[in-house]
Amino acid sequence: MKRPNKKETQKPADIRLNRFVANAGVCSRREADNLIAAGKIKVNGKVVTEMGYKVKKTDLVEYKGQKLKSETHQYVLLNKPRGYVTTTKDPHAKKTVMELVGKACKERIYPVGRLDKDTTGLLLFTNDGETAKKLTHPSHKVKKIYQVELDKPITKDDFDAILKGVMLEDGPATVNELALLGDDNKVLGIEIHIGRNRIVRRIFEHLGYQVKKLDRVMFAQLTKKNLPRGKFRHLSPKEVMGIKGVK
Repeated sequence: MKRPNKKETQKPADIRLNRFVANAGVCSRREADNLIAAGKIKVNGKVVTEMGYKVKKTDLVEYKGQKLKSETHQYVLLNKPRGYVTTTKDPHAKKTVMELVGKACKERIYPVGRLDKDTTGLLLFTNDGETAKKLTHPSHKVKKIYQVELDKPITKDDFDAILKGVMLEDGPATVNELALLGDDNKVLGIEIHIGRNRIVRRIFEHLGYQVKKLDRVMFAQLTKKNLPRGKFRHLSPKEVMGIKGVK
């Protein structure tokens, strides 16, 4: 008589409901707890509000009437070209970043943060809601480095003013590092943690400069090395561990 092997006798591992919801790409695990507590999640047709509740792979989990599927997490890095809008759905946009990563994986992935239409450079996509939330939340101060090209040379006074921090209409804007690249004083490298809308452009516009080119060259320790403009690649396991380890 054949003895069943260990794999054949193992039962599928149960998974916490909040993790299942997060793995489905709905939100972070903490936000999933809030959805569960609010009675927004159903399991096999019944509302579940119990924290720590575990589900099986065979259970039917629903949110807003839609069946959720716990997916394999995907992490895709794009070197965004100019002229593409960072959106998942915009009927007025001629070109969106989703067109560039459409063949990256079978799972539905979403951009982490935004780059405006005329900004180029690194843009991360994932279906890992918890990690995406961590990378975009101000408290984690994720490092972003941009290369900026101005319409005219920056003065020493304005250079120093940016390092000290400028006051914009939505509050103070501080940078971590600022450096001149080249001899004409028009190209700069800027390291910044804050992620408010169009923040780098607005810092320079506030002082009377027009940003001709803006390129994000680093995001959360990820770089554009060996990644041509308009192309994407999947993160290595080591890179995934790095972005998940953001404090």
